Amino acid sequence: MDSGKINQILLPGDVIGEVTENVKLRFGPGIRREGDQILAAKSGILRHRPPVTYWVDNNQRRYVPVVDEFVIGVVTGKPSADVYRVDIGGSMPASLSYLNFEGATKRNRPAVQVGDSIYGQLTVASKDMEPEMTCVSVAGKANGMGVLEGGLMFQCSLGLCRKLLIADSPILAAFGKRFRFEVTIGANGRIWVNSPSIGQTISLCNNIDAAGGMSPAEVEAMAAKLEKSIGN
Repeated sequence: MDSGKINQILLPGDVIGEVTENVKLRFGPGIRREGDQILAAKSGILRHRPPVTYWVDNNQRRYVPVVDEFVIGVVTGKPSADVYRVDIGGSMPASLSYLNFEGATKRNRPAVQVGDSIYGQLTVASKDMEPEMTCVSVAGKANGMGVLEGGLMFQCSLGLCRKLLIADSPILAAFGKRFRFEVTIGANGRIWVNSPSIGQTISLCNNIDAAGGMSPAEVEAMAAKLEKSIGN
């Protein structure tokens, strides 16, 4: 990969690098391979997460499923006794087996209803196949995945979700030191927030959504202002 292009603006078709046999790379949204070349598939800024993950960052709202990404979906139906249909914001809904929950068996089925918000991980993602997701790790543990109880979910840009998912996110740090709340972030542009009161939850959702285009200093000022207004 051309390290000189990291954090630079790319256009669709721009060559980012070439495939090297002894180097294993992991590509996220906006990057595709064509022969021995690695190309940008959409316009945006090339990002790099050490050691080997690359993606193109932009304000796209339409989600393209990627294997191993964690997403938040909404159960829209149950076409069979064994499978739930989950809207993850892509071109096709994902399927979720009732056995892909911690402790689930044929006799002990999870309590999942149409309309529930689900946090899980994609196990299959292809332009030619229906996405599949799970709510357990390879060890069979939920690790925070499953039905999201209470709280409020809202939709935002994919770029904001990626900002929140980085280590030591300044947005979450600014609100986290002032408020008590839970947050779950899906790579598909959906965020779930839960706090002691519905009013605080709504305020946090609105402010986190607005923080996407702000500098760290502006986010700090907004969080301080919200703390003062809620405190009064």
